Amino acid sequence: MEGGGLQGSETTTPGRKSQSAVTGSARKVKDNAADWHNLILKWDRLNDEGSTMANKIVNLGFNKSSQKEMQVMMAGQDTSASSNSENAFENSRELEEECDKLLSVVDKMTHIVSKMEKLVSFEKGIIDLETFQYGTGGRQTPLFQTWPTSQFADVSNKLYEAYKQELTLKRAILQELAHTTNPDLSMVYLSCWLYQPYTDDRAKLLLEGLLLETGHRPI
Repeated sequence: MEGGGLQGSETTTPGRKSQSAVTGSARKVKDNAADWHNLILKWDRLNDEGSTMANKIVNLGFNKSSQKEMQVMMAGQDTSASSNSENAFENSRELEEECDKLLSVVDKMTHIVSKMEKLVSFEKGIIDLETFQYGTGGRQTPLFQTWPTSQFADVSNKLYEAYKQELTLKRAILQELAHTTNPDLSMVYLSCWLYQPYTDDRAKLLLEGLLLETGHRPI
């Protein structure tokens, strides 16, 4: 999910003073929106890196399978047995290295999702605070333009759930990718990794709406 830079701190939104003067809950919500933007940018960079690694793992896996077939065919022919054995060892070593790299990417993605979960908890904490301050009806005037405070928590939760599901898929792909010998299934795994079915256009719209509402994007 690509995104441009955020508006500077001096942005002015209709009916409000300079965003640099935003304080209290509004300041925290605005900072959270910027955190969402930055975390998703980091996720997307990791997704691209992981896609490159996943493609290499598939290719190395196919090479390993071909080399095993070749070793069976060449059994008893000493002339090339040593060379084939060395190639197989080198291929296995490289495959293991790429799997370790992809594991590191998934670990970093796990850390990102953990931070997303904290953002959701923080938004819910703001709702609890406003319920305490204003009663069950909450704040009567919006923090920024039109959204009630509860909508920030709702959007954050939907984004978190989308990336949590995507992380579960990434972990499944990581477990299966190096052991799959079916080319068609491998292509499905690679496509799922790259195109991320759980973080589709709806997630992009949620993020852009959040950035617009908090003044990070110009209207």
